[in-house]
Amino acid sequence: MTTFRWTHRRVQAALSLRDAPAFAGSGFAGVSTDTRTLAGGELFVAIAGENFDGHDFVSDAVASGAAGVVVSRAVAIEASVPVYRVPDTLAALGHLARYRRRRHAAQVVAITGSSGKTTTKEFLRGTLQRSYRVHANPGNLNNRIGLPLTILGAPDAAEVLVLEMGTNEPGEIAALTTVAEPDIAAVTTVSDAHLEKLGSLEGVFQEKLALVAGLNGRGAVVVGDQPPALPQRARELHPNVRVAGWSDAADANLRPRIPHPDSHGRYFFDWRNQRVHLQVPGRHAVYDALIALAISDLLQTPHGPAVRGLEQYRPQGMRGEQLHAGDLTLLLDCYNANPQSVRASLDLLGLIPSAGRRVAVLGSMLELGDRSAALHDELLGEALSRAVDVVLALGEFAAAAERLRKTGRQGSEPALLASADAAEGYALLRGFLEGNELILLKGSRGVALERLVPLIEADFGPAVRNGAR
Repeated sequence: MTTFRWTHRRVQAALSLRDAPAFAGSGFAGVSTDTRTLAGGELFVAIAGENFDGHDFVSDAVASGAAGVVVSRAVAIEASVPVYRVPDTLAALGHLARYRRRRHAAQVVAITGSSGKTTTKEFLRGTLQRSYRVHANPGNLNNRIGLPLTILGAPDAAEVLVLEMGTNEPGEIAALTTVAEPDIAAVTTVSDAHLEKLGSLEGVFQEKLALVAGLNGRGAVVVGDQPPALPQRARELHPNVRVAGWSDAADANLRPRIPHPDSHGRYFFDWRNQRVHLQVPGRHAVYDALIALAISDLLQTPHGPAVRGLEQYRPQGMRGEQLHAGDLTLLLDCYNANPQSVRASLDLLGLIPSAGRRVAVLGSMLELGDRSAALHDELLGEALSRAVDVVLALGEFAAAAERLRKTGRQGSEPALLASADAAEGYALLRGFLEGNELILLKGSRGVALERLVPLIEADFGPAVRNGAR
């Protein structure tokens, strides 16, 4: 195995620079965009963001041991390190990552979708890690900074790179695909998400399918079967598409056989003569798991180790976590929210057995643009039609509740509480709680519904993970 090292010539080639600064060193130990984590000998790329500008920290980077800097404007530094001047440092970071990707022997898998990206990525990591050396985005570092840094941080020994791709505006997925040049592309699902900049469901389709189009017919594609148009649209762009999911549109060997949930909503199902028991609850988890298994199949992973690795992954970071505060159960699913993921969470709320009432606490779904009011109205109506005893509508859902009340169509069951403020809303809800309820907390990241957990703990005791008591 050859050890890769950034030399002056490689940086110059990656950035397509004809005129480059003199450089007397032996090379760079790596690439960094953050002076707080920069290691001595690394190349510092000065990224300009909405709330910061890396050019303001170039001197700090050099003082911390940066052996060179990439900038898009003049900077004053005292130390004698090479300064690579480029038109756009964000694009330059992508160019460096693409150069590294082309010189890495690993297979590259890219995953995008309106929901389920991170869960699918972690499922896939699990299916592969017993057979391959896997490197993947940490957390959800899936944008034009996080994805290139993931590639640049890949160990030489990595055999598979698993890259999650996120977007909230047109062109991001195409740009990330150009950097990653994946061998396998996966689109989990397409739904009404990030409409503020993507404009419409059609805009979301075009953005997500840019990953498939970017393969230019190479490699292979895996998609989910929802919405029904997704498989066909993928096949219009690529000749080798596998489809996973619950419906008859999914490939026969990529549907769950004999599925049934346990008492925590975690599914058992059969796949390729293997019995699978997921540790992530909900039907949507089965969907994500099947996409991961389809990819592992393409990489010729043995089925037994793939399934055992899949079963090791547990929900993390407010993505379907189950907590217990006394006899009260919390479904903490508030990392993000769009209409499709809210429906999946409501499905899960109805799936898990409960000794007490079921309560849905719904926070705003952000970045829905002109369709925000209509989609909040629609989802509130769906929540009220489910097997739910109490709905607490917060933020934009509170506005939807007020519109519903004005129509006079609200019934007495389930109880509908509403507040623009989460803490005030919990004060309303507290009078309905007896201490044995099953409570769903679902909202977008910007709403931060996890703020309610300390209030619940103050009334019912410390919240602990399922199985930790």
